[in-house]
Amino acid sequence: MSLVALSIDAMLPALARIGQDLGAQRPNDAQFVITAVFLGLGVGQILFGPLSDRIGRRAAIQTGLLLFMAGCLVSVFASTFEAMLAGRVVQGAGVASARIVTIAMVRDQYEGRGMARLMSFAMAVFILVPTIAPALGQGILWLAGWRAIFATILAVGAIALTWFSLRQPETLPPDRRHPLSPRDIGRAALEVLRTRSALGYTLATGCVFAPFLAYLSSARQIFQEAYRTGALFAFWFGVLSLAFGCASLLNSRLVVKHGMRRLARTAARSVTLVSAVTFAVSFAFAGLPPFWLFMAYLLVVFFCIGLLFGNLNALAMQPLGHVAGVGAAVVASLTTFIGVPLGGMVGQSFDGTMYAQIAAFALSGV
Repeated sequence: MSLVALSIDAMLPALARIGQDLGAQRPNDAQFVITAVFLGLGVGQILFGPLSDRIGRRAAIQTGLLLFMAGCLVSVFASTFEAMLAGRVVQGAGVASARIVTIAMVRDQYEGRGMARLMSFAMAVFILVPTIAPALGQGILWLAGWRAIFATILAVGAIALTWFSLRQPETLPPDRRHPLSPRDIGRAALEVLRTRSALGYTLATGCVFAPFLAYLSSARQIFQEAYRTGALFAFWFGVLSLAFGCASLLNSRLVVKHGMRRLARTAARSVTLVSAVTFAVSFAFAGLPPFWLFMAYLLVVFFCIGLLFGNLNALAMQPLGHVAGVGAAVVASLTTFIGVPLGGMVGQSFDGTMYAQIAAFALSGV
């Protein structure tokens, strides 16, 4: 699962250089190098979820990792910005297998609070990558250029594929597999959409994901252009990622005592309140609060989002155990298709102030 974070966050320090070298028309267009991955994720999750119900979890993830590595090769040799984006979409589609089928593997064996606890632990491990990925990308950029970043990710993908193939047992026995037919997939997807709790928590997750995606795609501009942190961008980005990871890890303990719904509601209220107050205060600083204040605000928000993601995903999957593969695919894809356009709009509106970003977090909490 960490390949998702690595393929996104290691690119952040190189976005401006990629845009310049490949002829992006506007500075904000470099953000598409990030959003293209999420577009591929949305498509790939629809594919690999049902596929894993038919051919098994292991084979689906192995196929996706090979596709991911092919996308990395396209990006390594890209000569135009369009080719770069195409490679990034392929990377997202391939790595979607690891992202979505892993959740189905967990659901094969756990449910309810047990699933939420395990997913929170997985997210805590997952979030270690964003704490070091930007620094890794920055170091590679200095030493060998941005194409070497893609080559490094390709190598990590090959290692992950080998390790997974050797160590991970199959969790879906042949007698529990479903045929891969458009009718069956459509029927299962319709069941997900008709299950009110699954659909409701999926829509909520999409609303939370949108401003988070906006932050990811514009993080380099926020830190290096608005706040002029220079090479320390990777450090501050990692600090905020740790807040997210700590919340995910803590959630594995809190969820057993307080339950998923209570934690999710409390976190959503907190995001709304803190964002509304910070948005009002930002007018006193012409939309650019002092760096210490903005960092303190994001630490609180990301801690709350860490609680939200694990619990909302588990709540959405709770009634879908009998269609875990398709269910995980529909939940994740719908979340992505909500978050990508909304988050892209917020990211593209970056103008050197924090008005749009803070307002987006406040609205998502509502």
